[in-house]
Formats: sequence, structure tokens, C-alpha cells
Amino acid sequence: MTSVFDWLDTRADERRRAGLARQLRPRRPDSDLLDLAGNDYLGLSRDKRVTGAAAAATLRWGAGSTGSRLVTGTIEAHTELEHELAAFCGTQAALVFSSGFTANLGAITALSGKGSAIVTDAYLHASLIDGCRLSRADVAVVAHADPAAAAHALRTRRTERALLVTDSVFSVDGDLAPLPALFEACRATGAALVVDDAHGFGVLGEGGRGAVADAGLSGEPDVVTTLTLSKALGAQGGAVLGPRRVIKHLVDSARSFIFDTGLAPASTAAALAALTVLREEPDLPRRARAAAVSLAERLRAAGLTVTDPAAAVVSVLAPSPEQAVRWAEDCRAAGVWVGCFRPPSVPDQVSRLRLTARADLTPADLDLAVKVITHHAPPGAAS
Repeated sequence: MTSVFDWLDTRADERRRAGLARQLRPRRPDSDLLDLAGNDYLGLSRDKRVTGAAAAATLRWGAGSTGSRLVTGTIEAHTELEHELAAFCGTQAALVFSSGFTANLGAITALSGKGSAIVTDAYLHASLIDGCRLSRADVAVVAHADPAAAAHALRTRRTERALLVTDSVFSVDGDLAPLPALFEACRATGAALVVDDAHGFGVLGEGGRGAVADAGLSGEPDVVTTLTLSKALGAQGGAVLGPRRVIKHLVDSARSFIFDTGLAPASTAAALAALTVLREEPDLPRRARAAAVSLAERLRAAGLTVTDPAAAVVSVLAPSPEQAVRWAEDCRAAGVWVGCFRPPSVPDQVSRLRLTARADLTPADLDLAVKVITHHAPPGAAS
């Protein structure tokens, strides 16, 4: 009997032949692998101050938030976290979502819509791309990190309202968007700037206040920042920061906020505790950046093609998807867990290993990482 889903088998075969098949691989809590694949930039996901706060919140509030934020899903910790995030980053207000993905969907769809325009960088994260697709706005995609192209698209738009949307630190190569120039383009054309600071928050700026703060744009009336609580803060969830009237508008109209269950108490309390640790230990971001620079310099010295890290992401190019997968598997077998990015996850269609540095990496950890990655590099990986 022919199944309506037979086409899925065909697509799966195509992905396997192209070296693009993916699999879920659960990690163990007691793994002895050196983790350079996760996004725990400050090493706080297992910090006892953070996990203790999560456990205490679960015992006090329960395992889940029980409903949407507008019904029963808002707890005291949500509002406290929103206040602390806004104060830390220098914005008027903040709104906590259940994930960075839903925060991006909510911000973009609620601030645009039919009859408006969105100009985006070609290398946007998938959540931002999906937000643009759902927005029903006129979307123009411009060259990566090109303020002149963005300014031209904004000047020639046919709508009154417009957003310029970009990542701060791009998740694949770890390069930094030219935020001051993009902001100038927005000011000159009457557009708002929306920046996803997922990979900059907690790593860049004074004390980890993020790329937007580092560019001097926090608190500007036409700038909105989104971020995730699952990277530098080692927890879960997302947030939108910006002018108070923007945040109020999101509460009233962002569907990914209104119709979504609120962030769990454990994750909320964990993020709040991690933010407190970041305030108390402002050198953590510098240590994460230093580890990234060390990895990049040493791997490049070994002959590999490596990007210059603006924050904590280091990208090492691979000759092909199949070789990237094998390279990552060989590294894992040798004790180092690295990320493996292949099309369609990479906008330039070039496969690579993606390494994430952490503030708690030791000199011995860095030595091991460089030794393993270079030893298992496939033919053609060297520049």
C-alpha cells in the first residue's frame, strides 16, 4: 500500500547521500568529554548557585508555570528577572519568553506586519528568518554585514514603517555585525533596529552587557534587543529588551508570548541567579573571549582555516559535509566534543567545525582541544 509519507523516505535517502543526515545523541550527566559544542559560555549551567536557585524555585512554585504569562504563568521571579535584565543592559524594560526562538518570533511579528518593510542580513539565525516569514511584511535580504546595502534597501522601501534585523554575533562564524553603522542607516531612514544579541550577551561589553551595550546603543528609543537565557546564563528562555512602550505592545500583541506557556520557575530562577553571578564576577566574559582567541590563533598556526572570533564562537572550515562529520566524530572519540555545521545550517554552504569557548576552560583543556582537532583534521582542511 502506498503511504502518503513515502516521499519522506526519498528525502531521507537524499540527505544521507549528501552527508546531511542528522541524529539525536543524548549526553550523559557524568560525561568526561571536553565540551566545545554547547553554548555555556560562562560555565554557569552547573554552578551550584545557579542549580541551587533552580531547585529551590521548583520546590516553591512547582515544575511548570501552569499557563500562559497572561493567565497563571507569571511568577514573581519573571518580573524580577525582567527588571534585572533591563537594569543590567541599560534599557527601559524587558519581557521574558519561553525561549530565544519565541522571543525573536514575537518581536519581529509584533513590530512589523502587512504594510511594513523588513531589511535583513543574509546570514540571519533561523528564528529571525521565521519571524520575517510570519510577519507578512515586505522582506529584503541584503549582503552579509553590509551597512551600505542595508541603507539602500531602507531608503528605497515603499512603506512608512521598517525594521532592520540582524544578529549581533553571527552564530556560525562568530563575526560581529557593524552595529553603529547599521544604527546610523536606521536613524537616517526612520527605521527601527532589532538586534538578536544571543551570542553577544554575557560575552561582549562591559561586564558582559552585550554587543548592543558595547556599541553604545542601549536605551536608544529606536533599538530593540532580543537575547537568550540559555547561553551565557546557562539556563533556558529568552527575552526582548527595549523602550517601555515596545514591551507593552509585545504583551498585548506578540502571539508567541500570549499563547505560549510561561518560562518554567526553575529556568527563570536559574537565569536570575546566573545574572547575579555575572554581576559579581565581571571578568568571566573576558576569560571566555580570551579562550576563543587562543583556540583560533593556535589552530590557525597549525595550518587550519579559522575565523576571527568576535566573541566566543570559533569556526574551523572543513572540505566537505562528509569530512566535517567524520572530523567531528573522530574528535569526539578522542575526548573532545565539537559542533558540526553543514548545509542548510550554514548560509554560505561551507561545512565547518564550530567550537564554543568557555570562561572555565583551563590551559590543559585548550592544549587537548588543539591537539585533537589538528591531529584528526581531514586532507584538504589545512589552508
